[in-house]
Amino acid sequence: MAKMAIGLYGLQGLFGGSFAGVIEAVRLADAKGIDQVSITDHVIMGENLHKYPYGPFPAPLDFPWFEPMIALSTIASVTSRINLSTSVLIAPLRPAVLLAKQLATLDAISNGRVTIGLGLGWQKEEYDASGIPWEGRYTRLDEQVKVCKQLWREAPATFHGEMVNYDRMYSLPFPANGREIPIWFGLAPTDKNIARIAEFGDGWVPMDSDPARVKSVVQRLRAAFEARGRDPAELDVRVLLLPTFNADGSADLDGLSEKMPPLLDAGATYFEILPSMFCRGADDLDGFYDRVLAIRA
Repeated sequence: MAKMAIGLYGLQGLFGGSFAGVIEAVRLADAKGIDQVSITDHVIMGENLHKYPYGPFPAPLDFPWFEPMIALSTIASVTSRINLSTSVLIAPLRPAVLLAKQLATLDAISNGRVTIGLGLGWQKEEYDASGIPWEGRYTRLDEQVKVCKQLWREAPATFHGEMVNYDRMYSLPFPANGREIPIWFGLAPTDKNIARIAEFGDGWVPMDSDPARVKSVVQRLRAAFEARGRDPAELDVRVLLLPTFNADGSADLDGLSEKMPPLLDAGATYFEILPSMFCRGADDLDGFYDRVLAIRA
C-alpha cells in the first residue's frame, strides 16, 4: 500500500493567507493518519517566470513561499507521527554545513521524522540574488550531500572538496536515534542523475506522473541500485497526483483512485495530493483527509 502525503502549496489560501492555519491543518492531518507533509521551496523569485521548464508557472510573483526548515520545525512541534518532507528544497542556496545542521536539528526535534527532498531549482536569478554561482550547482549539490552524510555521523569530521573544506570540525546534534536522514532527489532522469540518485539517494521525486514514463525511470533506478549493491526494493518514489475537474470547476478527488494503480505498478510508493486544489474552505479539511485515506485503502 502506498503512503499518502499532503503538499502545503497554496494551503494558506484556506486561512486568509495565514500560515498559522496551515499548522493547524497539518496537526489535523497528523491526527487523522496522513503519512507525510511536503512543502515547496523558493528563497527569492525573479520576474522571468516564462523560463519555467515545465509549462506555465503555477504561481504569481507575489505568492508567499514559506521557508521550509522554519515551517517544518514549527509543524514538528505540534505533531507526533507525520513525516516531514520537502518538494523540493533548493539545496545549493544553503551552505553545506548549515544544511547539515538544519536537517539534523529538525530530525532531532521531531524524533526521526524527516525525509528530505533535495533539488536544484530552475531560476538562475534566484542563485544570483543569493550570491551562489549557477555554474557548478551539481558539484555543489553532490558535496552538500556528502557533507551532510558525514556530519550526521562523525565528530570531529574532515572534508576536502572543490567547494567545501574543513578539518576536525564538530556539528551536533546528530539526527535522532543514530539514523541517516533519507534523501530523495527531485531531479530530471538523465543518466548522470540516475547515477547520482543511486549513489547518494533513497528516493526520487518526479515532475512527471505518466505511469509509463515513471516506470521506465524506476526500472533504470532499480538497476542502478543493484549495480551498487543496494536493495532496489528500498527505492521510494513520490508522485504528485493532479486531479481532473468536474463541470462545475471542482477537482475530482475520487477520480484519483483510478490513477493510482498504474502508478503503483510503475513503482510509486508515495502519492502527494494538494488540499488547496480540493478544499474550498478550512471546514472541508476533515472530510478531505478521510477521503484521501479511503482512496489509499
